[in-house]
Amino acid sequence: MKPGDLILSLGAGNIHEEGTRLIEDLKTRDRLLAAMGQGTIELYELLSRHTTMRVGGPAQFWAEPETEEGFAKLVKICFAEKIPLMVMGRGSNLIVRDGGIPGVVVHLARGCFAESQVQGQRIIAGVGVKLKQLSSLARQHNLAGFEWMEGIPGNLGGSLRMNAGAMGKQTFEQVVSINYLDQQGERGAATPQELEVFYRNVPFLKNHYVISATLQGHPGSLEEIDRLVQTSWHHRRETQPIAASSGCTFKNPSPEMPAGKLIEELGLKNISVGKARVSEIHGNFIVNDGGATATEVLELIEKVKSVALEQRGIKLETEVQIVGKDE
Repeated sequence: MKPGDLILSLGAGNIHEEGTRLIEDLKTRDRLLAAMGQGTIELYELLSRHTTMRVGGPAQFWAEPETEEGFAKLVKICFAEKIPLMVMGRGSNLIVRDGGIPGVVVHLARGCFAESQVQGQRIIAGVGVKLKQLSSLARQHNLAGFEWMEGIPGNLGGSLRMNAGAMGKQTFEQVVSINYLDQQGERGAATPQELEVFYRNVPFLKNHYVISATLQGHPGSLEEIDRLVQTSWHHRRETQPIAASSGCTFKNPSPEMPAGKLIEELGLKNISVGKARVSEIHGNFIVNDGGATATEVLELIEKVKSVALEQRGIKLETEVQIVGKDE
């Protein structure tokens, strides 16, 4: 829909309810936008456009604020009016169900959230900065420690939320401090020592929204930085599929038994449900061969979990976040 469009609803039964819902959503959208100020809010934005798996129904309200103040006001009004609110990064570790997400989905990728700067051996960055950009910025300043971020298709916000990692590194190993908003829109700050930080999970960030973080690096030679970046890039290219996916689907049951190795030993590589398929390259990747639905992806996940439990007695846990409602 664009301003000035005429929308006709035709049909029998309760078709009029859709028109009524649309009018109410338009009013809510305008109210949220007025509170937020700078930025945009769209109705019914398909989240398949914003996830690397390329599945997912619509967000009722898709918001992209440009200022911290505007985001805080949006959080406050959602809390006051009991409108569900979720912050979403680049959707690289996310599966959205086909029914989409009710309420407000916030994408922090504009304005102050996309800014970054180097101060000494530290980088201060908004949550919308891509990990690849952080790796590049560090390289420009001969700052080592960020090489593992090269090639990860996420942004800083998602990396913090999941304590993402690669090459034996994890995000919070480099975090000096974070700035966040609570569910009332009030600003706060914390250090890793004040938080519970686990493998692929930071519970505090389930209901607190990070807006920026300070990350620690260390001096390094350009030659060594480039060597590590190339090692990371080649490893990913050789071991991970290029098809649409959400990255690693399951947490590793143990260091001795990675999920990908387990799935390969179970003979589950290349099995499929509809257009969703376990990659033949890496067993812990489920890929979208084109046109897959979230329902197909989730059915395949359950199939893999069932076989692992029946044949090995191992209860696989998903690493990807599964959100939204069924159609």
